[in-house]
Amino acid sequence: MKKMFNTMLYTALIFLGVSSASADEFISSYLIGEHIEVSDAKNKLQDAGFEVIATYSPVKKGTTIVFTNEDLKKEGAKRKRAHASILRMFVDDKEDAISITNPIYFGKAFMQDNYKQEVFANQLEKLNSAFPGLKGSKDGLELDDIAGYHFMVGMPYYEDNDELAVGSNDELLEKAKEYKKGKHLIFELKLSDNSTLLGYEIGKRTKKFAKKIGRANAAILPYTISIENGKATALAPKYYIALSYPLLSMTEFTTIATVPGAIIRDLEKPFKK
Repeated sequence: MKKMFNTMLYTALIFLGVSSASADEFISSYLIGEHIEVSDAKNKLQDAGFEVIATYSPVKKGTTIVFTNEDLKKEGAKRKRAHASILRMFVDDKEDAISITNPIYFGKAFMQDNYKQEVFANQLEKLNSAFPGLKGSKDGLELDDIAGYHFMVGMPYYEDNDELAVGSNDELLEKAKEYKKGKHLIFELKLSDNSTLLGYEIGKRTKKFAKKIGRANAAILPYTISIENGKATALAPKYYIALSYPLLSMTEFTTIATVPGAIIRDLEKPFKK
């Protein structure tokens, strides 16, 4: 079984234009394809068995489509794995391209030791079928490095989440929904009786970082909040930004040095009332 799925992954990598990589080496962060209208992209995702749960504009002339399915929700319902429950497509009307989060890359990052290769390889196969001609982005990491990724010494890992608030799940959800009359809530995805993932708006000034360091990876937004077992948490921005922009240099990172703190302050606001 393991050999069979290694073969599937290698075949998927060939589909993505990473012909020089073996199954246990380079994994692209994104799947890049020709431009398609948002309405057509949503239809293709739905025809492939995905559920579209939100559309969002992270940058001018760009739209993120957030989608999921039952297999992804099942994985995301596991303890501290909520972020694995969704995938994202960025439709770039300015650059005439699409960019989809690679299920293998982000699945490995967010599922950690719970990662099931067959589940995420299956998502990749569905996407390749729905959008023929996808190729791998230059952004990426070696497979063995993804789960333990951090930008550099002293920077956070996946498990180093930022705690936003504590309280009952119902109380935390109510605060997130009521803040600014719900205008900041992009989506709500219930994963289990104890776990819900929210897509949440950050400040207009804060979210400009996506344009500054590369609109091609603007699918990083909307930012997400996990509400699970009485805690509201978010992926540490210094981790999530670096994971989503693995080609980011130290110099480029310093140009957005204030952004990680600003993101967390924005996400804490609904829970402080």
